[in-house]
Amino acid sequence: MGFFQIADKVDRMKNMMNKHGQKADNFVHGIREHLRIGSTLSETVKGKLSMGARILQLGGVKRVFKRIFGIGEGEKLLKASQCYLSTTAGPIAGLLFISTQRVAFCSERSIKISSPNSELVSIPLRNIKRVNQSANVKMPSQKYMEIVTIDNFEFWYMGFLNYQKAFHCLQQALSQSQI
Repeated sequence: MGFFQIADKVDRMKNMMNKHGQKADNFVHGIREHLRIGSTLSETVKGKLSMGARILQLGGVKRVFKRIFGIGEGEKLLKASQCYLSTTAGPIAGLLFISTQRVAFCSERSIKISSPNSELVSIPLRNIKRVNQSANVKMPSQKYMEIVTIDNFEFWYMGFLNYQKAFHCLQQALSQSQI
C-alpha cells in the first residue's frame, strides 16, 4: 500500500470518527438539555421512570399511541419523541407523537389547554398552518418547535433528545399529507 492510499484511508477514518463524534455530542447535549428543563433532577427522573413503565406495560410507544389516541384508517405512527410542552404553568414532560395524520402529545401530568376548536393535544396535520424552528438567543443550543394551527393556536415544544430528527419527521409528515 502506497503513501497516498494510507493517507486516504486515514482521512476517511477521521471523517467517519468526526461524523459519529458529532452525533454523540449532539445526543449527549440533547440529554443534558432535556434534564435541565425539568424542575428538578429527581422529579425529571421520576417522571421518566413512570413514563417508561407505562410504555413497557402497554407494549411499546406504538401501543401507547394507539391506546391513548386511537388510530385512524391508514394512519401510521412515524416517530415518538420525549420532549416538553411549554405552558404558562411551566414545561410539561411527555411524549410527542408524529403520525401520518396528526401530531399528538401525552403526559403523566394533566394538561388543560383551551383551543377554539377544542382539539387539545391531538392536532390533525390538515389543521397545522405552519411549523417554526426557534432557538434561545442567549443559548442557541436550546431549540424550540412551534406548531401553529389554522385557528392561530400555538403549541411550543422543547427539550427534545434529538430535535433535528423530530423536526425533520414532522416536516416530512406535513409534506406527505399535502400530496
